[in-house]
Amino acid sequence: MPLLHRRHLLQQGAALTGLLLASPRLFAQERAAESLKPLTTDVIPIGREERAARLARAQQAMRARNIGALFVEPGASLIYYTGVRWWRSERLTAAIIPAEGAPIIVCPFFERPSVDESLGIEAETRVWQEHESPYAVIAAYLKEKGLTQSRIGIEESVRYFAVNGLQSALPQARIVRDPVTRALRMRKTPAEIALMQKAADVTLAAYRWTYPRIKTGMPRQDIAALMDAATTALGGKTEFNLILLGEAAAYPHGSGKPQKVTSGEVVLMDCGCTVEDYQSDISRSFIHAAAPTPQQRKVWNEVAQGQKIAFAAAKIGAPAGTVDDAVRTYYESLGYGPGYQLPGLSHRTGHGIGMEGHEPVNLVHDEKTSLAEGMCFSNEPGLYLPGVMGIRLEDCFHMGATGPIWFSRPPASIENPID
Repeated sequence: MPLLHRRHLLQQGAALTGLLLASPRLFAQERAAESLKPLTTDVIPIGREERAARLARAQQAMRARNIGALFVEPGASLIYYTGVRWWRSERLTAAIIPAEGAPIIVCPFFERPSVDESLGIEAETRVWQEHESPYAVIAAYLKEKGLTQSRIGIEESVRYFAVNGLQSALPQARIVRDPVTRALRMRKTPAEIALMQKAADVTLAAYRWTYPRIKTGMPRQDIAALMDAATTALGGKTEFNLILLGEAAAYPHGSGKPQKVTSGEVVLMDCGCTVEDYQSDISRSFIHAAAPTPQQRKVWNEVAQGQKIAFAAAKIGAPAGTVDDAVRTYYESLGYGPGYQLPGLSHRTGHGIGMEGHEPVNLVHDEKTSLAEGMCFSNEPGLYLPGVMGIRLEDCFHMGATGPIWFSRPPASIENPID
């Protein structure tokens, strides 16, 4: 080999070694960027037409429930209705959505250009100065609309001081819990489901890239770095990468103790990303660098069967709690539990998912809400044996017109945990 070529390769190898030693995260990003291409180039973001339809549905529901206006602070619901991406601080920014007509956005004067950048609906922006009360601005608007004595629905995540400020400015108004927003967000449209499908595709592809790169002795932070790098390269935004190793897998949200990948022990990965505001949530459990023990195989297969039972129980019109009941009945027949007792399933079978990783309604005992088309859930009936191990398999599904449809399909076997 020519001296110059050899020198170049040596320099390149030294640079890569230095990068790896300096930051496994940066090294993972470099490798992922070289080998992976975005899956999101064909994504269609939520547009003005979709948001206008949401507002129309919300206003129809408000009129049916005698709600004069909705009060919505920054967060998922504000993005859902208006497209405005903002944060919460002591300076109030909020949307007021009347039952008739266009909404307004209320924000500090100096923030208006930034707030308006992401505004995705026809709405007026009204401002308040630093020495003024934003609630006076809202009260003036509701007075114009003839709504000062109406029922004002408060979106469920609004902070107390904002509710108190609104009530003080509108003493004759009736402040009530918003009965509209959560019901609308619970049932996703085809456009929303398409984004959730893309997020699931990204996370599953990131698993495929990461899985063969997990090595004995690797700390959980390095596995998370691999998933994060792959997710980014594939076009997603990482929401969480929870990595549980060995005994720590027996505790659903893990342990603070140092953990490293060990041959023959469980690796439990619970990872998710966001694509255009919509999330994925997928968990995989497998045995690293060794054949599973009889106990590991048994528990893995029982969890896989639990997933199948939950999916089969998710029928249109069935109370959401019956899905959890079906899984728990099966586990108790195997000697787990009863109920939430350990060893067994110590948490609900699944949660709602959409713009937030955890949304109502949940697949949990005694939940009476009927399953309906457009609802989206995680399916994660893990089994946890304290002091020994835990197995969690998690895939999400949405309710179609006739029953559940997977966003990601469960793995075939403990030997093939990443499809």
